[in-house]
Amino acid sequence: MSLEPRVVVVTRPSAYRELHARHGTAGAVRLFLRDRDPGELAELRARDDVWRRALDAVVTAVPAGWRLGRADRADLPAFGFADGDVVVAVGPDGLVANIAQYLDDQPVVGVDPAGPGVLARYRLSDLPAPLARLDSVAVEKRLVVPA
Repeated sequence: MSLEPRVVVVTRPSAYRELHARHGTAGAVRLFLRDRDPGELAELRARDDVWRRALDAVVTAVPAGWRLGRADRADLPAFGFADGDVVVAVGPDGLVANIAQYLDDQPVVGVDPAGPGVLARYRLSDLPAPLARLDSVAVEKRLVVPA
């Protein structure tokens, strides 16, 4: 009996989430940022909202019947990637490069909510196509699937 493929979505916290974790509350983040650029809090929250919507869109793009796993960048050294996993990195190019050191032969699809980069080549609207192709296309080790 073969299992359906598993998509492992790997992310890193947004800058706002990192500040929230460090300071404990939204109010403490606001106080921390108060003396800095007044628009910074609104900008960080807006980017955090884009990041959350991106994660929702990635989960929605996973083909029906495929299994879903999630990992944070900090969890990668201990995460149990399996043969046949498809890794979707949601974040900048650096996240894609960081993930590669923990993989064997698993393909990586890089999605950057801010727009495509060198390694994170996909926009959210592009995502269903590479995931569907991975079911029948051989992918080179540690290579971001070309568009």
